[in-house]
Amino acid sequence: MVKKVAIIGAGPSGILLAHYLLRRGDKYHINIYERRSDPRTISFSKSRTFPISLNERGMTALRQIESLEPAVKAVSVEMTGTLFHQKNGKSRLTPRRKPLVTLDRTNLVIVLLKELTRNYHESRLKIHFDCQCTSVDFAAKTVTFKSISQASTVAEKQDFTIAYDLLIGTDGANSVVRAGFLDTEDFECEQKYYPTDYKSIFLENSKNSHLNLKTDNIHTWRLEDGTLMVALHQADGTMSGAINFPRQNNQIIGHSSADDVLKFFQTNFPEIGHIMTQEEAQAFLNRPIAKILTVRCSHYHQGDSVLIMGDAAHAVSSSIGQGCNAALEDVAVFDHILNEYSDNLADSLKQFTIRRQPDGYALVELGDYAFPTSTGLFIEFILREYIAKTLHRLLPKFFPPSLIDLIFETKVSYSEILNLYQTWISKVKKSNEKLLNT
Repeated sequence: MVKKVAIIGAGPSGILLAHYLLRRGDKYHINIYERRSDPRTISFSKSRTFPISLNERGMTALRQIESLEPAVKAVSVEMTGTLFHQKNGKSRLTPRRKPLVTLDRTNLVIVLLKELTRNYHESRLKIHFDCQCTSVDFAAKTVTFKSISQASTVAEKQDFTIAYDLLIGTDGANSVVRAGFLDTEDFECEQKYYPTDYKSIFLENSKNSHLNLKTDNIHTWRLEDGTLMVALHQADGTMSGAINFPRQNNQIIGHSSADDVLKFFQTNFPEIGHIMTQEEAQAFLNRPIAKILTVRCSHYHQGDSVLIMGDAAHAVSSSIGQGCNAALEDVAVFDHILNEYSDNLADSLKQFTIRRQPDGYALVELGDYAFPTSTGLFIEFILREYIAKTLHRLLPKFFPPSLIDLIFETKVSYSEILNLYQTWISKVKKSNEKLLNT
């Protein structure tokens, strides 16, 4: 029997999930509903976006679908290392054994959409943009939406309700599908704001700079108060990134003019300040400060008909660059479970929670506490990474890879990584909480 699947959210994981389900033959007919407009035809605001880095986890999930890996790489830049810039003009390179594939999130979505609609006919796939999910009814197996397109007539903006056999929420950290779980038994969900906020940065003029900001490196700067600047080149020759800063006593909120912004960057991040134009400084000033919501849930399914994955299930801070990778990995895990249980949804959804929920908890813990806030502990972290890399290189059977290598260059489960480095994570957690309370 053909299952009617409603996927809420046309982000990377939602669209990749449609790829995986549709290749299983005629078992599933897919409807995707997305609050925003079609990114293939409408340019999105860049006020809250920043580049994403795909490591082995994310790329492994993508390359299971023929044509996706080359299509994604065509709009990406490979990063072979991270360059840490210091105020004195010196820098330190940390090379990578396996390059990261970096690109703008919207460009990733566009590639996935184009390949999806090229490969599957509308008889099995329909994508609905400008449709905001407003409520779910698990008992009736229905979802209600509101049309929010500016071009819609008053009549077209009426609420509408659809029925489903399988509902999958890939609708982000503020998931409406997950909100429906709150009315069910034994569901626990922890939501909290990460103590660091951010502002995106875009530098159109970077390709004209005479500075040697290598295109295959992620460029980072760190201030003593914990402020972290990350910037990297895009495939179109521009640079983009984000400046992350502690919510309390941050240096960003006091800027009142483009000149203030330019002075701040020229003083603290001179390589960026040198290429930032007056227009870019004004745009940075006007952008809202963005908060990062983290999410941990006790389970990811309801019966045999509802599932959440990606940020809806385990939203994580951007500090370890794993949000998109984990979301794409969710899709591959679910596909493997469907194979194992011959598409029995009752068993498959239950197994997804059993196998993935411990990783979701560990993912948030690693995102919160892999990197310390205090300068002293950060120096210790750099030393620990160097020692761990050296010991693993010399005696790989006895010493695991470093924490960062495990996160970025392997597919070792997040729960196993947390178990291996629990002592360090606990130390950082204690230190960070002490700093926040002073």
